[in-house]
Amino acid sequence: MDTAVALVQSYLYMNGYFTVTEYPVLELLDSGEVRTVTDADMLAVRFPGAGRVLAGDHPTKGSRIECDPALDIADDRIDLIIAEVKEGRAEINAAARDPEVIHAILHRFGRVDEATAEDLVEQLVSSGEALHPAGIRVRLMSFGSRPPKHGADGYTWMSLGHIGGFMHTVISDNWPAAQAIQSKDPALGFLLLLEKAVRGED
Repeated sequence: MDTAVALVQSYLYMNGYFTVTEYPVLELLDSGEVRTVTDADMLAVRFPGAGRVLAGDHPTKGSRIECDPALDIADDRIDLIIAEVKEGRAEINAAARDPEVIHAILHRFGRVDEATAEDLVEQLVSSGEALHPAGIRVRLMSFGSRPPKHGADGYTWMSLGHIGGFMHTVISDNWPAAQAIQSKDPALGFLLLLEKAVRGED
């Protein structure tokens, strides 16, 4: 997995999302052959109330990680993110904004009737955000180390620097709990090791 994709995946996990990375969108040609049109770097879904406080006698004692306000999460609805991840500028490839590609990706999340799918695709292509009739928010996003060259037209972008900073702050502020994590996640594992090394702990 690409390093930048791994970092964004860890960040979205930390904020309560389930993810699919590098999802291939295929096209069946008239010849019967199949070709890959593009890869969606990141698909993510978050359900309402993810990471809610568990009070009382629960072993967590009600502890939780507050979601990053920069994600603008509405905690009363399902949130779907279709994202590109770049090590350079946070831009979205033309293929990733192709209506047919977005249409295929929407069906990856679940069954969508054609009329609704067409409406969602139209909204996403024009503004980068759509609202499913069931109240589900769908967004196009891009993550990168630098801003888009000509501005984020029709999508939202977030810097990898912000992501790294947020994750570092969460780990540092919650170190008594974080140091107990045995993570195989490459990005989170590296940040945990770095924090341990900086603190000079065994």
